[in-house]
Amino acid sequence: MADGNDSARGRWFVIGAPYLWLGVFFLVPFVLVLKISLSESILAQPPYGPLWNTDASGHVEVKATTDNFSYLAEDSFYKDAYFKAVKTAFVSTVIALLIGYPMAYGIARAKQPWRNTLLMLVVLPFWTSFLIRVYAWKVILQGNGPLNGLLMWLGVVDEPVQILYTDFAIYLGIVYSYLPFMVLPLYAAIERLDLTLNEAAADLGAPPWRVFLSITLPLSLPGIVAGSGLVFIPAVGEFVIPEMLGGPNAAMIGRVLWNEFFANRDWPIASAVAVAMLVFLVVPIMLFQRYEARAGGR
Repeated sequence: MADGNDSARGRWFVIGAPYLWLGVFFLVPFVLVLKISLSESILAQPPYGPLWNTDASGHVEVKATTDNFSYLAEDSFYKDAYFKAVKTAFVSTVIALLIGYPMAYGIARAKQPWRNTLLMLVVLPFWTSFLIRVYAWKVILQGNGPLNGLLMWLGVVDEPVQILYTDFAIYLGIVYSYLPFMVLPLYAAIERLDLTLNEAAADLGAPPWRVFLSITLPLSLPGIVAGSGLVFIPAVGEFVIPEMLGGPNAAMIGRVLWNEFFANRDWPIASAVAVAMLVFLVVPIMLFQRYEARAGGR
């Protein structure tokens, strides 16, 4: 009996530990941000009012409001920032997928002694600070930087071109920074594929491109979905890369969020921006997971 109780407690610990982690580091902060988003902005410390007041007679006056979310819906500035963030994240994810899939496929099909070395090269940039790596691209892309020097030396351009503080620089920074998050899930999915299926298709007369489209690509779809999610989700709220490579006109939602919190000190609006962004990202993921579960059941 004791062994059974110990086994049950062990199972509850294994199951409960991730939920405890999510509760402490996700649910509690989200509830606090949601509370602030329903508050009124005031000139005080902290710069937001309470959700309710209780007078001397014990009467409770509710002061929670959804005006902050209504303001976001009405102001085109926030809509444009959301749209630019989603567009930038989507384009960066597509580029990372187009680059990362061949890389992951090549690593998965390399000889065993080379796989670990190639994977180490993929994750090697993580050994350097993220901020330093982005700043290095700022130096490379500036007017008198190495890239413009190379282009003029090759005769492609006659004078330095504007690369830094453009959308191209933002795409380049995001793809470079998050490419390993695309490659690693793709490698894990492709490496597990059964090569005998490809051989059988080839024996039946299927050309290589047909084998890839009919077998390899569909079976690697879980890796594509996982890698795309790992790139798209953080790219939507990215702040450092647009700030350093995009310049003052890169009004993505991450920068708007920072400005509202620290420059304008409008914590209720900033919290509403954060909650709206989180809901925008989490709800489609939950719907997709539900669809996957139903598809798996069928």
